[in-house]
Amino acid sequence: MDLSRRQLLATFGAGMTLGGAGCVGDDSSNTGSGSAAGSGTGRDTVSTATEGRDGPEPPTADSRLYLDYDIGTLEENVVSGGVPKDGIPAIDDPTFADTPPDGLAPDDPVFGVVRDGEAKAYPQYILVHHEIVNDAIAGDPVAVTYCPLTGTAQGFERGPVEFGVSGRLVNSNLTMYDRGTDSWWPQMLATAIKGPLTGESLREFRVTWTTWARWADTYPETTVLTEETGFSRRYGVDLYGQYNEKRGYYSSSRTLFEPLQGDSRAHPKAVVIGTRTASGAVAFDKETLLNQRVLTGPIEDTSYVAVADSDLATGYVYANPESAAVEASDDGYTLDGTTYAADSLPLERSLSFDAMWFAWAGFYPGSAYVS
Repeated sequence: MDLSRRQLLATFGAGMTLGGAGCVGDDSSNTGSGSAAGSGTGRDTVSTATEGRDGPEPPTADSRLYLDYDIGTLEENVVSGGVPKDGIPAIDDPTFADTPPDGLAPDDPVFGVVRDGEAKAYPQYILVHHEIVNDAIAGDPVAVTYCPLTGTAQGFERGPVEFGVSGRLVNSNLTMYDRGTDSWWPQMLATAIKGPLTGESLREFRVTWTTWARWADTYPETTVLTEETGFSRRYGVDLYGQYNEKRGYYSSSRTLFEPLQGDSRAHPKAVVIGTRTASGAVAFDKETLLNQRVLTGPIEDTSYVAVADSDLATGYVYANPESAAVEASDDGYTLDGTTYAADSLPLERSLSFDAMWFAWAGFYPGSAYVS
């Protein structure tokens, strides 16, 4: 990279020493504790990963997700994010409350999950310091993950193991490792590229990127992750900028790392709602979707339809192989004369998530882009 990360972040206006948060940091970080420079005392340690290859495994999907590159190419493009393994500490013992932390404003982004009737919100301003929360929702062990460099919040089943931050990146994306087999999992791909589970894909679940006010209005019984993480961090100070109002890295056209492949069809940091299957990928421009409410796009010969959820300012994607007409109405969406909510069309839902365009296009250069 021609321009150092420290200089580039200064250009973005973040004004914070590397190592305080997020995917990038100082390689001189203490590898023994996983603590950022200046962190306080207390339970500021990270679980030790199992080094062997015979540990417990996270549950994997029945079918493998599509990759636009072979595994060897992806592994060759792994780079250091500037921090050691566990230098960004996952939250392994999260605490939740019925009321939001003082640092959470109504328009601040949160990552929401609903599972078997239990709703939880994970504030972006906390996860930017940790990137992974090893949690349990409705009794099921899960990992809620966030990569600030690619703007992606995703959920994974974790079974008997926990996930940690490897300190490595692919296409600017958080590369997780599981503490059972030490396999490496780029978050967006949800597929292992190194270790005994190479080529396997994780089981995923929906994480909704929205704001605290929208989430709390839609799910008034939600609980929210607190700052009682067991780590001393400057929560509320984001190394990369801020989302409310958007500035710094999140709005700049510049990236800290070279994408796997450039694509000028959209601003690099434009947000898309993307979905990928075993056969391909498609991305829908989020702003366009929220304005037009219905968009369609292909994965190979299969049509997919995206619909907007105005309450949460998000969207859902469905396989629509028969190209059935889906139309927006005042009460939701009509299909074959019946009206449905955005999240309950009688079509096969395809898991989707928000991502910055440069990251999506880098991983899926063959993806259709609908705007």
